[in-house]
Amino acid sequence: MDWQEERRLVKVARMYYEENMTQNEIAKELGVYRTTVTRLLQKAKDQKIVTIHIESALLEYVSIEKELCQLFGLKDVVIVPSSADSLKEIGKAALRYLDGIITKDDVVGCAWGRTLGMMAQEAQFQYKRGGRFVPLVGGPGQMPVEEHVNAIVYSMARAFGGETNFIDAAAIVKSVETQSEILKSGYMTHIRDLWESLSIALIGIGSPMKSSNLVWSGFLGKEEVEKLENQEVVGDVCSRFYDIKGQELATDLKERAIAIPFSKLREVKYSIALVESVSKTDSIIGALNGGIANVLITDEVTARSIIKRKREGIL
Repeated sequence: MDWQEERRLVKVARMYYEENMTQNEIAKELGVYRTTVTRLLQKAKDQKIVTIHIESALLEYVSIEKELCQLFGLKDVVIVPSSADSLKEIGKAALRYLDGIITKDDVVGCAWGRTLGMMAQEAQFQYKRGGRFVPLVGGPGQMPVEEHVNAIVYSMARAFGGETNFIDAAAIVKSVETQSEILKSGYMTHIRDLWESLSIALIGIGSPMKSSNLVWSGFLGKEEVEKLENQEVVGDVCSRFYDIKGQELATDLKERAIAIPFSKLREVKYSIALVESVSKTDSIIGALNGGIANVLITDEVTARSIIKRKREGIL
């Protein structure tokens, strides 16, 4: 490259990067086509006349997010710093994410649990985007009111200025016959119609076999827990249990669940999982392997644990 060509590249680069001129403005001043300016700027980078350095403490987070997207074919990943307030930060991040994608025509489904409950508590009356909010699963056993699916739906609909729909059923009922009766009921038919139109899902990921999970240890009997353990359950989403491949386990619980089917969640444009905890690593991997979620919002420590396990050869 001769000195005249190099001079031209330097001149264009300074105008664009230091003087903040647009490519159209540069083209007009130099009397060339805009495409010529684009070509010259690219050549300046190719020749190392221009190098770009991104400086941020969060740069590594972006790299981890990209790797997770590639590992699981996800639409998006958001990582928050790990801290004592990780749950709260995940909730805030989910609200910001939802605020960026929701429209008045969206049907937004919510699951239950601690993380979603935290999100709902952080929701302020400032979004006013509209939308229809609907439970994705019946109410579980005894739990704090703010973590109940109907309370979460109410808080979210109120914050976003949307329509509220409630569910009046347990997450898992006593028999297949009871499930059939509930699914055929008038109000449940309305809920299922909304599931058919679902465009955004906000879900948690549970690790039900952990002794710390007081909800499920009180909600499922010993025999049911043993059956799930024998089938190598790794997690649950909306009270549906799955293995490491994300396939729902064939137990009678599947036929007794009042919950959106995984097949519907896999079709949703945004199925957003809010989850943190290294103890849930395999639960998260299973859900992502199965396409149950296509957006993940988690903290740094959990994200690194997922990548480590995936690299170790978890299917």
